Amino acid sequence: MSAPKKVVLAYSGGLDTSIILKWLQTEYGCEVVTFTADLGQGEELEPARAKAELLGIKPENIHIEDIREEFVRDFVFPMFRANALYEGLYLLGTSIARPLISKRLVEIAAETGADAVSHGATGKGNDQVRFELAAYALNPDIKVIAPWREWDLSSRTKLLEFAEANQIPIAKDKRGEAPFSVDANLLHTSSEGKVLEDPKDEAPAYVYQRTVAPEDAPDTPEMIEVTFERGDAVAINGEAMSPATILTRLNELGGKHGIGRLDLVENRFVGMKSRGVYETPGGTVLLEAHRGIEQITLDSGAGHLKDSIMPRYAELIYNGFWYSPEREMLQALIDKSQEHVTGTVRLKLYKGSARTVARWSDHSLYSEAHVTFEEDAGAYDQTDAQGFIQLNALRLKLLAARDRRLKG
Repeated sequence: MSAPKKVVLAYSGGLDTSIILKWLQTEYGCEVVTFTADLGQGEELEPARAKAELLGIKPENIHIEDIREEFVRDFVFPMFRANALYEGLYLLGTSIARPLISKRLVEIAAETGADAVSHGATGKGNDQVRFELAAYALNPDIKVIAPWREWDLSSRTKLLEFAEANQIPIAKDKRGEAPFSVDANLLHTSSEGKVLEDPKDEAPAYVYQRTVAPEDAPDTPEMIEVTFERGDAVAINGEAMSPATILTRLNELGGKHGIGRLDLVENRFVGMKSRGVYETPGGTVLLEAHRGIEQITLDSGAGHLKDSIMPRYAELIYNGFWYSPEREMLQALIDKSQEHVTGTVRLKLYKGSARTVARWSDHSLYSEAHVTFEEDAGAYDQTDAQGFIQLNALRLKLLAARDRRLKG
């Protein structure tokens, strides 16, 4: 690959990406443009601007953007229409943020005339795959620089020595070994590494940042109502809100009640197993609510088909194929299923759980007249079930008769 002339770097302002910034300048002698995304990680981002300027980045080459609404509206909500869970448990909080970051990296590259993008993902994880598959899908000619796969800064000591040699500020606590690494956005917090690497050891209490321990949650349940239109949440307790505001509010409610903790040993796309501790309070409540409204508005055939493709859909997102044609095809099917997923769900939040307790909709398929144990006024002829059972039993009878005959 020829040396890039200008690179757009996904820049957090932290030590690692600051080292990458300086390394790009010294290794490639190229101009660097920084992109810092506010995805709801809960950190002040303006220090990233000051640090980029300190490292020689021109003010016009520093991009700090609040993309929380786009994140929830165009990425989180479409994924939640599918009830997507990776390996049956993980709500894909890190995975779903990467295609949006990559999208903005490629767009800023086009706007600034850059010919390359760069990220700080290591060569052992999933994020390198997600960033790069998305970038190439959006611009097949873009160059991608992954410093962790190129440089010889293979230890924390070497990184700190490089930082000191290049006058990169080092926070005092960075001189020791961090207890674990954290990735956060509006959907979740992910903690990995160090004290979490041995799966036989319980995660220390201090790992959890967004949720109280369920046993310490309020002793009184809290009832809330979530309203949906065409599969997307639009209001909480009757108050209309934007997508990002809804997720923020559900995070507050879920975190208060100790909802959304997950300790998972998962299978990374690159082939190894890893242990992660996730907190997805708002997402866990949202999933339960969405399932609740689908129960009365989604036809059984559509719902069962949707459930059958969900693991494949979730795996595509986890593996970095958000911009693949197969994900888009599945999304079209999922979105079609949501045309009547409109109504309101009441949930009970209590000590780590979010449970649907009521749901109603003008689009409901539920017919009390058909399921009642009382007189149904002719809504359903129970004798119809006899022929239905006989037809469905026919092949089972034939199999049983053959087996009995062969046993002689």
